[in-house]
Amino acid sequence: MIRDTPYFIGIDIGTGSARASLVARNGEIIASSTKDTITWRDQHDYRIFEQSTSNIWEQICTAVKEILKQSNIPATAVKGLGFDATCSLAVSDFDGNPITVTKGSSIGIHGDRNVILWADHRAEREAELINSTGSIVLNYVGGTMSLEMEVPKILWLKKRMDPALFARCQFFDLPDFFTYKATGDNTRSFCSVTCKCSYVPDKGWQSDFFERIGLGELVDGDNWKHMGAARGKVQTAGSPIGRGLSKKAAEELGLLEGTAVGSGLIDGYAGWMGTVAARYMENGQLSNVLPSLDESRHRLAIVAGTSTGHIVQSRNSVFVKGVWGPYRDTAFPGWWMNEGGQSSTGQLIDFIITTHTAYPELKERAKQEGKCMHVVLLDVLEKLRCENNVDTYTELTKDLHFYPDFHGNRSPIADSRMRGSIVGLELDASIADLARKYYLTLEAIALQTRHIVEALNAAGHDITSLYLSGGQVKNVVIMQLFADTCGIPVILPKSYSEAVVLGAAMLGRIAAEGAKDGEDMWKIMVEMTPAGTLVAPGALASVNKILNAKYDIFLEMIDIQKRWRRKIEEASSY
Repeated sequence: MIRDTPYFIGIDIGTGSARASLVARNGEIIASSTKDTITWRDQHDYRIFEQSTSNIWEQICTAVKEILKQSNIPATAVKGLGFDATCSLAVSDFDGNPITVTKGSSIGIHGDRNVILWADHRAEREAELINSTGSIVLNYVGGTMSLEMEVPKILWLKKRMDPALFARCQFFDLPDFFTYKATGDNTRSFCSVTCKCSYVPDKGWQSDFFERIGLGELVDGDNWKHMGAARGKVQTAGSPIGRGLSKKAAEELGLLEGTAVGSGLIDGYAGWMGTVAARYMENGQLSNVLPSLDESRHRLAIVAGTSTGHIVQSRNSVFVKGVWGPYRDTAFPGWWMNEGGQSSTGQLIDFIITTHTAYPELKERAKQEGKCMHVVLLDVLEKLRCENNVDTYTELTKDLHFYPDFHGNRSPIADSRMRGSIVGLELDASIADLARKYYLTLEAIALQTRHIVEALNAAGHDITSLYLSGGQVKNVVIMQLFADTCGIPVILPKSYSEAVVLGAAMLGRIAAEGAKDGEDMWKIMVEMTPAGTLVAPGALASVNKILNAKYDIFLEMIDIQKRWRRKIEEASSY
């Protein structure tokens, strides 16, 4: 290993863990370490998910020291680092000390539980109030603000916190908290403030909006000290933050003071950065086309894990009903981005498996056969396919119809009240029934992906390929379903688990090398992104007919649910 070769560190803060990876200039990942983080739930309120920035930072520091030790690379060789994180709300005082967000007597005092996780749905009423305002802010979130965003959660806290305690709070989207923690500099990222904190592209904070919803104190004479990003203290992705690592943070991480720190990204956007510049392998041959920056606008990044995010870039603003954005300067200066999403996908697959009566049988069989449970379910499906004399698993489930929004709809309906449904149930509790429902769940997630892609393209995007990352990439069946259902190729990354942290490492290189425009940033992405693998649409014509019919039924299930809800509301009104 050449000691004077520059290296970069990506730090990815996910829903349940923090990962650090040491990355070479060509994108090769030299060493990685992942540490679990703590999430607190409320046994009396399923909507509550809380974390701790102190716990996360401790795990980050451990992981960074481990990768330096594993690689035997000196700290002097690390030239930059970048952070990505979930779009969760972190609260601290103005010295960076954590403030408790847990409801009850401790809310607002110093304490470790200072993060309201992205998946936390406590702020439903606050989101409804915000959505009744008709503010310009709503134009940039698809017309409807999600209760998963930060302002509804801040309003929820204000309603329950002593005013004197609320007045001492700083509010961060989680990526911005960790660049602040690392540098001591409060510069925010366009990604965090525009995507999750109601900062309007080209216009900034809207004081009338905050005053109308009851958060007028955040305006602070146009200083916005609680929210940051005022008077130019906001940067595009990878722009150097402050003077780099502070002395304290450098000591805790085992790195050098002053090491460049790039402005951060939300994890889904880091997944976009770590995938969409890839060339790809098709039939064992590497594509000879070197992707241009303009090509990026045709490539939809899908980060598929516990939930799923869908991100696409465009030269001009595109307003899509029910889809977040358009957001300007989120990644590249002057470019716009839209973000769709599914609130529960990987989580939904696990739920369907683990709540079925046959789950204990599946678990035991997987143990005996030394296989992953998903592989066992595919074995069962293959046996059923042969027994039923059909060509595909889709034909096994053609009379079952599944609507997957068990945790509300993020896109393109933007309705947290949507719920899941299954049509075609039988008196069957066997492992065969579980296998069918498992495949049906994958199919429903793919159908909803088509719904999002079609909404984006109808509004003015031109998406011609899907670039996947995240844990679901391991599932080859759902990857083929994405290609078949959407009718466009899917590109799988070299490593399903490393694309997001690779995107974070790119931020470190952008900061260290001072890349300032989209072309320079894109060049870094192309150089650092390993070639992916193309999965082409391959469904038989007969199966395509079934998938198209099921998509029509999928859309009908949305209309039926809304109609039924109205009937019950009318019947229940007094």
